[in-house]
Formats: sequence, structure tokens, C-alpha cells
Amino acid sequence: MTTLRRPAHRLLFVLGLLASIFGLPSAALAAPSIISGPMLGYRAHREVFLWVEAKEAQTVTLDYWLAGQPATKRTLTQANPAVTPAGGQIIHFRPGLLEPGARYEYTLSLDGVAQALPFPATFQTQALWEWRTPAPDFKFVTGSCAYINDPAFDRPGTPYGKTTRTFELMGDSGADFAVWLGDNWYYREPDYDSVSGLWYRPQHDRAIPEMRKLLGTMHHYATWDDHDYGPNDSNSSYEYKDEALKIFRAYWGNPSYGEADNPGVHTKFYWSDAAFFLLDNHYHRDAATLNQDLHPGKSQYGRKQLEWLKQSLIAAKELKHFKFFFIATGNQMLQVRTGAESHQEYRREREELLAFIREQEITGVVFLTGDVHHSGLYRRQLAKDGPWVYEITASPFSSGSWDVEKSNKATDPYLVKDSLVGDQNFTTVEVRGPKDARELVITCIDKQGVTRFTHTVPLADLQ
Repeated sequence: MTTLRRPAHRLLFVLGLLASIFGLPSAALAAPSIISGPMLGYRAHREVFLWVEAKEAQTVTLDYWLAGQPATKRTLTQANPAVTPAGGQIIHFRPGLLEPGARYEYTLSLDGVAQALPFPATFQTQALWEWRTPAPDFKFVTGSCAYINDPAFDRPGTPYGKTTRTFELMGDSGADFAVWLGDNWYYREPDYDSVSGLWYRPQHDRAIPEMRKLLGTMHHYATWDDHDYGPNDSNSSYEYKDEALKIFRAYWGNPSYGEADNPGVHTKFYWSDAAFFLLDNHYHRDAATLNQDLHPGKSQYGRKQLEWLKQSLIAAKELKHFKFFFIATGNQMLQVRTGAESHQEYRREREELLAFIREQEITGVVFLTGDVHHSGLYRRQLAKDGPWVYEITASPFSSGSWDVEKSNKATDPYLVKDSLVGDQNFTTVEVRGPKDARELVITCIDKQGVTRFTHTVPLADLQ
């Protein structure tokens, strides 16, 4: 829908006149501005998601057109956007009925004034390759644990946030999209005990300049872990979990969130010949400290979500487009040298899922996990005649790390040799190759831009 815009100078003139007549405070004349973004969310064949947080804006307008064809311009406008408890205005745009596989240019305007962006303002829809051409190659970045220092609210002592350089390197990586694996911000004690505190944290963290190119030049999908859900190691009893869910939905651009009768952040999306399933390991979570022998139903996901995942895997397999099935979840899945919050403490749930994957002959499964402040690569065969599954653990983006190489985790039987990294880092995953020889190229890059390991996984190794 096209909406007529009032010229910004006319609006400012009227405000100035009212201020002089009625003695309005100077704040009434504050110019609108962008707090953070724009960020690209989900991407489909004929629709994309674009996010921005502004302040003091009366109208926020998105003009977009086929690249190089300004005559095709269309306009979306949101007037009087609501103000969050932290004082920001979060705007979601969903330009639809686009051309598949097409590149678009756009401008973003506040009160009629186009905003200058430090990167090309473009987005592209998914190509319609199904039943027509080979699956397109693609690349994504992934990781977890983004602690941004905020001295007024941080614990005393050495800052826990060690770098923001990783976000710049990710923005320069040339990836098509990012998968955020949780702890995407860290609620502190003054945050998670009030609604306004919860809203403050993501606004503060996302506004750092080092993150801006990353947000604006690739698409983003996310799940959460404990620190962007609530307190450390929190479970389903967290009193503000519904507000935390509302905030997560406001700050991310996933294609969906949970189900009508089963709230949460779990969702799924498809990219070329890969299906992605993002799980919610906290909204329905049982406490990690429960003895699972005394509590055999102990779960990270809850029964409904686990069944949703099973049915989603079957449905994706039946579509016959997908060779890879990525399952993203906050805590580690395959490891046995762990403890704490990993699925070693929820073994029945893990083994039920792995048994289902084997039973249904679902191949090409790769888990994406974070949380543990180190990175690593793991593989496990599901019985002697079963398929292999891999796990990519990617952590931390910026939080503190530890000498995992010297710990008992270095002896985990499922660990791929020379893949442990105890430093700030991120992981890239390239999916490439001809139809019958697709492969994954998994690369871990540290905060200095140094490649710490590269591992190639032929599709045949996942079957």
C-alpha cells in the first residue's frame, strides 16, 4: 500500500511554531534517528523481513524497487510506531509478492528524510530452483554468546566482554545469512527482574557500531539460550518468560515463533537444499539439576515441541528438496564429557531424538550448538549400521573463554581431532558442490581473523 508522506520540513515548521506559541520543551523538536539496524530477517521466494529500531519518529517508510528499475518502486509506511519500555520504536516491514531470485534496492526514511546507511541498501529473494536447476551453493555464519560490556551494570572486575571485532569479521565474511545460537545478549541482575530492564538490554547491545554491517548485509535467524531468556541456567519457571518471548519476537525476524498451543521461539526455514530447525530449550525446560533417573520425563523442549521437531523432519524429508538437516539448539547435544546443561543431563530426550532420526532414515543431520564458550566439531554414528550425525559447537562471539584444550572435554569420544577452540570466534559453513557430490566446508575463525580449523564433510559421510 502506498502512503502519502508529509514533507519533513513542513512538520518541523509546524512543531517550531507550536513550540514558540505554547512554550513546548525543546525535546518536542528532537529529530528522529535510527538506534540500530536496519537488519534483514527471514527470506522467502516472494517475501523478506526488514527490521529497524528508531526513536522520536512520527512515520517510518520503506521504499523498495527492483535493482536498477526505480519505476518499479513500492512503498510501505508505519505511522506513529509504538514506544517500547526502553524508549525505542521497533518497526517490522514485510515487503511481499516480490519476484523470486531478484535483487531489490531500498531506502529507509524517518519523517520523510532518507537515512544514510554505511552499506548497500539491498536485499534478495530466494531463487525458485526447485524442480528446475541444481541447488544453489550458499554460506552462513553461526555462533553464540555475545556479551557486550556495559560498565554501569556489569559485575566488578575484569570486563567479561573481550572483543567486538568478531562482529565486524562476520559482516565482512560474504555470508548469505547468520544463525544465532543463543545468549545473543546477556541479561544482568538489573535487567531480568523487571519489564523495563529486560527491554533495555537488547536495545543497548544491538546499537554497537561494530554490529551494524553484519545486521544489514545478510539475513538473520535466531534461537535463544538462558542469558537472552532470563537468569543464568533458568528454566520454565522464570516469572517474566512471556515478556522475554515478546522481546525476542520484537528484536528478531524469524518466519514464525512456536505454535498456537505451544509458545516458544522454535521455528524452521529452508535455504537451497538445506532445512533448518531452530529449537527452544528454555521456555518449557525442566531444571538441569533434576535426577533424570527419578524424573524420566526430564526435558529441555517439552513433549509438544519434541513431537513438532519429529513431524517437521518427516515433512521436510517428504518434500525431497533437502539433503541437509540442520538442528539448532542452545546446549550441546552429542557430548558425554560435559555435565551442567548439555544433553548428557537430558539423555533420554537425546536418545529418543537420535533413535527417531535413525528409524526414519533421515540423513544429512548436523546439530548447531553454542553455550559452552568454546568451539568444536563432533561426529557420532547412530548404531553400527546407522547414519552419521555431526555437531558444530560455535562459541563465544565475544564473551569470556577458557582453556578447553586442557580439560576433560578434549577426551570426548565424539570429538573430531584438532577442532577445539577456546577463544572468541565464529564459524562459517559453506554448502557447495554438484548435485551428487554436495559437501559442507566448516571453518572456525577467531577474533584476529585467523582460521583455527577447516573441515570438509562430504554428504556421503552423513549417510
